[in-house]
Amino acid sequence: MDRWAEYRRTLGGRGEDLAVVFLRRAGMRVLARNWRSPAGEIDIVARDGTILVVAEVKTRTSVRYGHPVDAITPDKRRRLRRLGRAWAAGHRVPAGPLRVDGVCVLVTGGRVFVSHERGMT
Repeated sequence: MDRWAEYRRTLGGRGEDLAVVFLRRAGMRVLARNWRSPAGEIDIVARDGTILVVAEVKTRTSVRYGHPVDAITPDKRRRLRRLGRAWAAGHRVPAGPLRVDGVCVLVTGGRVFVSHERGMT
């Protein structure tokens, strides 16, 4: 693996770790991380009370190309809803409310900024 790919992978992993801490501090219960199926991957599956949450984590080092939330496109949100239903069915979680969230991590200038976009439509 080249250095740039390794850097991105490390940055993404760090962002997901920070997102998990952030969501737990917000009172959510993390159920799974990096769940994969042939149709795609869910970064984080969590519970927010009775709501099943599928969270996409985007980590960036600048906003040069826009805010990280901009990378969570409508197609990606639709795919995450389908994946969330598949995860629930595969884990025998009763059908109920499902929410797609975005957790955006910006690491810049030695500081970390986390934003949580709830209920992305």
